[in-house]
Amino acid sequence: MRLLVIGAGMMGSAAAYDMAVQPEVESVTLADSDKKRLAEAAKRVNKLAGANKVRGLALDAARVGEVRKQMKRHDGALSCVPYFFNAKLSKAAIEAGCHFADLGGNNTVVKQEFELAKKAAKKGVAIAPDCGLSPGMASVLAGELIRRVGGKADALKIYVGGLPQSPQPPFHYQLVFSVEGLINEYVEPAKILRGGRIATIEPLSEPETFDVEGLPRLEAFHTSGGASTLPETFQGQVGECFEKTLRYPGHLPLVRGLYDLGLFSSEKRKIGKVEIAPRALASSLISEKMAGAGPDLVVLRVEAHAGPQISSFTVFDRYDPKTKLTAMMRTTAWPASIVLQMMVSGEIPKRGGVRQERDVPAGRFLAAMAARGIEVKFSAESTGGKTAPPVQAV
Repeated sequence: MRLLVIGAGMMGSAAAYDMAVQPEVESVTLADSDKKRLAEAAKRVNKLAGANKVRGLALDAARVGEVRKQMKRHDGALSCVPYFFNAKLSKAAIEAGCHFADLGGNNTVVKQEFELAKKAAKKGVAIAPDCGLSPGMASVLAGELIRRVGGKADALKIYVGGLPQSPQPPFHYQLVFSVEGLINEYVEPAKILRGGRIATIEPLSEPETFDVEGLPRLEAFHTSGGASTLPETFQGQVGECFEKTLRYPGHLPLVRGLYDLGLFSSEKRKIGKVEIAPRALASSLISEKMAGAGPDLVVLRVEAHAGPQISSFTVFDRYDPKTKLTAMMRTTAWPASIVLQMMVSGEIPKRGGVRQERDVPAGRFLAAMAARGIEVKFSAESTGGKTAPPVQAV
């Protein structure tokens, strides 16, 4: 198979590496508008993969016509650029007859992509928005849990966080993916199921504690995008459904303060003779103040509550010093790469809009993750009315 990766940043380069080491993949085109970053990424990935499958291509994701031409030369394309490109890129993929997946993260854009599902199906093209960690792998695991508990549950809960192994004050956080994606999570409303009905609630709200053995007690709170299509898919089957982000204590009050001050607003303000959106300034400052190259870790727990029974999947991953890939790169880019390859190979036979909780064969997905060294632990136990036991870090 011939695959195209749009965006040569952290996630794009990690996806290209994953593709390059698969024997079924003939070639990988890694595209980016930044020629210097592109050349460095392609060289690094080829060296790491021990192959010469990856070639760099100067390409601007905003120039959709040029992207479409490249898509026609490939079997599948993965978007690793910010979410606001994805609606146009998915349309281009349908026109090019190229299977398409992206890292998603924005409910409005994902809805626009699924509105193209009928056109995609007629062209024999699969479109899978919101691939990655959460949404993405979490969605696949959530769907499998609901199947294992017989199709109905009182609650479906997702807790996920990408965290520095050595947190530094005051934010106790370092950027592990796009700053635009991070701010979007903090500013857009969160979509949930409550009382069996779909609802939207304010982000950075309803905090609770979360315990992971080996780490200090974490804080969990609502952010946008993580639940993706789960509320629609499981309405009528699940009473409560949500995804909460995990952070070290102290992070939430600080970002909540920025949110309340309006520093995440995209509405431009005139200051003297200059017009600027507070979000643009916040994006620049966050990129500067929360940048870090220290080793990270990822915690993901997906729980299905059915009476006194809690069934769960848990992932705990760390930075890999051998490949120098972060835990967030491994657990975000690799699931997206797997889903795209499964669509191209026919392991995911669905054409049109692909909902990962419903359309991705979980057994094959879990096997693919295990082959890449990402362990997903399953447990099922009765709490007897008690809360779920803490996750044991490995």
